[in-house]
Amino acid sequence: MRVLVVNAGSSSVKLALLDGRQRTLAAQEMAAPGAEVDPGGVRAALGSLLAAHRADAVGHRVVHGGARFRSAVRIDDGVVVALRELSELAPLHQEKSLAALDAVSEALPGVPAVACFDTAFHATLPPAAATYALPARWRARWGLRRYGFHGLSHSWIARRAPELIGRDGAGTRIVSAHLGAGASLCAIRGGRSWDTTMGFTPLEGLVMATRSGDVDPGMVLWLAEREGLSPAELTDALEHRSGLLGLCGTADMRELLARAHAGDDTAEVALEVYLRRLRGGIAAMASALGGLDALVFTGGVGERSAEVRARACAPLQFMGVTLDGARNEAAVGDTEIGAGASAPRALVITAREDLEIARQVRAVLGSERAGV
Repeated sequence: MRVLVVNAGSSSVKLALLDGRQRTLAAQEMAAPGAEVDPGGVRAALGSLLAAHRADAVGHRVVHGGARFRSAVRIDDGVVVALRELSELAPLHQEKSLAALDAVSEALPGVPAVACFDTAFHATLPPAAATYALPARWRARWGLRRYGFHGLSHSWIARRAPELIGRDGAGTRIVSAHLGAGASLCAIRGGRSWDTTMGFTPLEGLVMATRSGDVDPGMVLWLAEREGLSPAELTDALEHRSGLLGLCGTADMRELLARAHAGDDTAEVALEVYLRRLRGGIAAMASALGGLDALVFTGGVGERSAEVRARACAPLQFMGVTLDGARNEAAVGDTEIGAGASAPRALVITAREDLEIARQVRAVLGSERAGV
């Protein structure tokens, strides 16, 4: 079965056609800033992508599945209505996914499509990890809980990391660090999400490119009350003008590192703020697991920045995390960067949400054909 994977991100729509052996037959990326997706651009991209091969099924990355969608699901009219209703939980991401879904469905009518959710992997969070200390009435009325995100990436790590270290996934404790423009950690135990840093929205947790991560909610209330900032103004600031951008004027980790190397004190402080939150999160995830067998870096920054990996891990030697300097600097693709083979192992793994989406599509449609 050839699966067309549609991944609508914050600035682009990535299309990839994978065959039954998970090989990429063709791939294309089109710019799509904001929440809009150009249907004409999608049709043109699909025409080029599918010139030599047809797609037997489509897999869409959808950020939010809410409490209802705990696994991938075949898309029909009812599912689309439900996904639109969930847009208020992730307005910056959900509408983009739905726009891409509409454009691809129009271009490929009749091709079965499956929604694969970033939140679904975290449906296994235990109550202690998923529950906010808020009034019970609020939690029940509005479904206030920690949903978690980047689940497709973390799910791939849950499968791939045990293969690389020769361990049974059922008994392996992994901390997955997805570091990109958005960033989150996931504690994985027995192949399941046990804790994570993002919560009700993707704003919670680590310092990110333009997102604040954790801040004191009292400070946000203070700004709203004392300065009269509206919810829209607060949202814009926390989502788009905070994080690394707010700390030092750039959201680009490469520029930040270059400035820090050149002696820019503001850049160095920003980097340490980012790393301090990251180190603390890794330690917290390992604590939730009761130990650590593997620490995995993935995502654009996690895969490409040897310095971020080295500086994040240096203070974690008390946990047994020790990097091999040469391995870390030379890391390309899926590889080990730890010193020796003793636990915990340290790895870099290429983010392959496309492979995870294609796997889930085949599982859903295969179950349908088997009458499960």
